[in-house]
Amino acid sequence: MRKGLIICLCCVFGNIFPSMNAQERLLKNDSILDRRRATVEIDVKRDSVSPLIQEEPVVLLADSIVLLGKPEFKPDSKKAVIYSAIFPGLGQLYNRKYWKLPIVIGGALGLTYAITWNGARYNDYSQAYKDLVLGTGNSYLNYVRDQATIDQNKEYWISAFKKKKDFFRRNRDLAIIATVGVYALCMIDAYVDAQLYDFDMSPDLSMRVQPVIWMPTSYSKISFGVQCSINF
Repeated sequence: MRKGLIICLCCVFGNIFPSMNAQERLLKNDSILDRRRATVEIDVKRDSVSPLIQEEPVVLLADSIVLLGKPEFKPDSKKAVIYSAIFPGLGQLYNRKYWKLPIVIGGALGLTYAITWNGARYNDYSQAYKDLVLGTGNSYLNYVRDQATIDQNKEYWISAFKKKKDFFRRNRDLAIIATVGVYALCMIDAYVDAQLYDFDMSPDLSMRVQPVIWMPTSYSKISFGVQCSINF
């Protein structure tokens, strides 16, 4: 009886210990697998994050370069014409051709003075001519102080005042035409400067003259000549 009980206990304990060892081994294997999975996940995260970490500074640097770098100035021809139409010289100022500004302003001031001065002289002589012909006033005495002198040769003075009147009117009209021409020239100059602002002209300005032979064709015979080529 006792032997049978002992044998049963040995069998029970013999089955328990192997199962415990197996469970411990399984737990160890599971922990090892979990650690490996964790390391693999960490490596995957590092691999997925590392390109972002490497690319992010490049993007920031590129953006910073674009923001900080100043773009090359290139004038707009339409804006240059509009500015020059608003006031002569603004188109040249917009194109950064500052040396042309004194020329434009000086020409505009000179023509304005010519228009006003010749216009004033024309008005004076025109009024004197009317007073002398119609007898409505004596403004002609500003130029001839003696009334007797005019009465002695009235036709001569009428012709003289008419010539003076026409002379100053012609000069005034020419100054107006010149002003319109300068105004249009400023607009054209501003447009051309804006169009040719970045035109690269090579310093190699040379001319080459060399003999040339034209081979015969079905329509012409062989011919000789000289070819001139200009590099600019």
